[in-house]
Amino acid sequence: MSLQPVVRIGTRASKLALAQSGMMQRRIAAALGAPDQPEIVAPLIHITTTGDRIQDRRLLEVGGKALFTKEIEEALLDGRIDLAIHSLKDVPAEMPPGLSLAAIPEREDPRDAFVSEHWETLESLPQGARLGTASLRRAAQCLAIRPDLEIIMLRGNVDTRLAKLAQGEADAILLAASGLNRLGLGGVVKSFFDPVAAPPAPGQGALAIQTRTEDMHAPWLDAVRDPATAIAVSAERGALMALEGSCRTAIGAHARLDGLTLSLIVEALTPTGSARFRREGAVTLSGLDDHDRARALGVELGDQVRLDGGDLILLPETALS
Repeated sequence: MSLQPVVRIGTRASKLALAQSGMMQRRIAAALGAPDQPEIVAPLIHITTTGDRIQDRRLLEVGGKALFTKEIEEALLDGRIDLAIHSLKDVPAEMPPGLSLAAIPEREDPRDAFVSEHWETLESLPQGARLGTASLRRAAQCLAIRPDLEIIMLRGNVDTRLAKLAQGEADAILLAASGLNRLGLGGVVKSFFDPVAAPPAPGQGALAIQTRTEDMHAPWLDAVRDPATAIAVSAERGALMALEGSCRTAIGAHARLDGLTLSLIVEALTPTGSARFRREGAVTLSGLDDHDRARALGVELGDQVRLDGGDLILLPETALS
């Protein structure tokens, strides 16, 4: 492909965000005809988000996961960058007007990882152990199995959380396996959660390439597209949309593509994990309108879970004060 104009990539400045963006930067540079000049043809523009600045509170207390995307999306709309790279699980179900999810690369391991200095599994933790996480879903899924655990609010980047674990602030922590793998830290994992028994966040392990809507068919985006992953996460995000997922809801979704069969598990839990509402389904893909069919499956199962759980699956407003 002939050399194209410079493509400015907006990214958070955390070590994980830069590792993820760097992977995509190299592919895009190659697609632009300059594989040896990624910093010239596809420079990374570091953007600090509100989610990065606020580290002492849960996201649900200060506006939700969109705090990790808001400033980057503003830069896209203002023309300061040409594309944004996000962790898909941080991207709200609804896009701001004028922006689109233009590409989904192949997915990393979607599972949640159990990390501890002394114990191998959630089940092996001693009575009343302290489990560090800022995720309502992870907390609820663990409390459903181990209601005796004390949940410790733990935010920060991966290095910060691992340091807090080493300092004894928690007996164990939960992290996304995908992030640990991308940072070369997979060796710290003691065990993994089964994604069928404990579905991860919708889109976990996948990246999102976001552009202005008029740019979403740029030919160089083909270098970062994975059709199978895109179909799977379409189903998961359909469930997210149906459940009006936010940091106030403990929602998990896990899609699996086996040949032409797309299977999906969706669940929502009460914040304490005392009740969980779960639906499963599958659809056969035909090659036509597969994304729409996948999304429709997610919406259908998500609607069923929402009807089953009702207000029980919402964290009360009083819990935020």
